[in-house]
Amino acid sequence: MSEPSFALYPYRIALSRPLPVGKQRIMHRVGLVLEARIGERRVFAEIAPLSGTDMDGAPIIGFSAESIDDCINTLKSGLAGITSSDEADWVVELEAMAESVSEASVAWGLGILAAQLSEQLSDDIAHPMPCIPLIYLAQDEPLEAVRKRVKALPAHTRFVKVKVGQTSMETELKLIHSILAERPQLKLRLDANQGFELDDAIDFCACLPRAAIDYIEEPCRNPADNPALFRTVGIGYALDESLALSDFHFPEDPQSQGLRALVLKPMLLGSPARVQALIDEAHSRGIRCVISSALESSLGIAALAAFAKQVTPDEAPGLDTLFPFEADCIVSHGQKRCLTPEAPGPVLGCELGASLL
Repeated sequence: MSEPSFALYPYRIALSRPLPVGKQRIMHRVGLVLEARIGERRVFAEIAPLSGTDMDGAPIIGFSAESIDDCINTLKSGLAGITSSDEADWVVELEAMAESVSEASVAWGLGILAAQLSEQLSDDIAHPMPCIPLIYLAQDEPLEAVRKRVKALPAHTRFVKVKVGQTSMETELKLIHSILAERPQLKLRLDANQGFELDDAIDFCACLPRAAIDYIEEPCRNPADNPALFRTVGIGYALDESLALSDFHFPEDPQSQGLRALVLKPMLLGSPARVQALIDEAHSRGIRCVISSALESSLGIAALAAFAKQVTPDEAPGLDTLFPFEADCIVSHGQKRCLTPEAPGPVLGCELGASLL
């Protein structure tokens, strides 16, 4: 058997329009592609912490604690210690490393690599699960443009995710009502990214067409205020950013507190085993779980889609974030360009760099 080997490629992909990261915006995505080779077999995993700087050069706050450099240093030291030529041992070592590293994105990527090598994760993406469409108002974008996007959604679309807590209350209420005017049968999953103080959240939610709201994700700047919001306005909430905190724990009787769902971004949470444990505990308490993107490239989205199909088959994932990417990465998702080690770019601000290992 050939000696197994790794390669680690940095990528940078330009975006055709800004993507929201909380209240911030990014115009490019950077990350790492980890490749494992055993004989003629090659598998890839993405490691892309949601950190760095936004389009204005300000640090991205509130998401990944680690930087790309942190991930590179951990991978260089950790992978150098994997020397077994036995594939089964190699998988065990990757899984053990995934559970021991401090960087959540590295843990997720290593776990996905091990799952592919052991064929625990399906690589069949020919029939992916339908995703929840993402709706947000770009800077200076007229509402009519959003209405056109909503009108163009597939007829079977039941849910959409709408970014709120980013501009004025008046503008966002108009956005919500314009979506429902175009497609009144839709249920809305609002995502506030902890954008409201409690009083503002109450004022905002009191103006919503409550029957059309599935839940509001991370409504309050202080998550401890979320149950008070639910008691006041009767709209359930979901948790996302709160899950990455080291002291996160489920509240007692979470459903009576208004908790309806966990929105899980594995790139921010850690290994597949850790994400699975959160899902298992949530389901035991009657809480839904939705796998969601942390703005990964097409490679990362493909892994999330396969993972969601296995662990949350009854919940469509929130993976509708690829539309602004100027190129795909490793896995083709319909863009004219797909970055690979054999065709790395650069072109139009998109490039897969040389291996760092």
